[in-house]
Amino acid sequence: MAFVIVPRVLREKLGEDGADALVTLFNEANGQTKGDVLTFVEEKFERRLSEEAGKLNTRLSEEAGKLNTRLSEEVGKLNTRLSEEIARLEVKISQEVAKLDGKISQEVAKLDGKISEVKADLIRWMFIFWVGQIGALLGILFAFFRK
Repeated sequence: MAFVIVPRVLREKLGEDGADALVTLFNEANGQTKGDVLTFVEEKFERRLSEEAGKLNTRLSEEAGKLNTRLSEEVGKLNTRLSEEIARLEVKISQEVAKLDGKISQEVAKLDGKISEVKADLIRWMFIFWVGQIGALLGILFAFFRK
């Protein structure tokens, strides 16, 4: 708080009580002015702060919108690429399955051929065994009936 010094001439004209009242009046006026200035500055600061906050919110909304748009585009691109890769892999898997089916068919055909060969060998050996058995049985029967 500033000190107000009342000049001697004025003090003599007003008297001590008048000078003190004048000083009090100045101090109150000064205090009121300070309060008014502080209120004005606070209001101006709040208004400016609100304006800047509004601008910031607007800009954040715009940037968030841009980011969402770009993110959606990138997700779309990734989904497209993923679909293409899945299709490519499905084609490749189908080709490999076809190759495996072909190889399995070849191996089954080879096994069928080998099984046929083994059957033929078994039938031939069975025929030889039966002929031998019949020959032995006939030999025993001729030997038994000849005596």
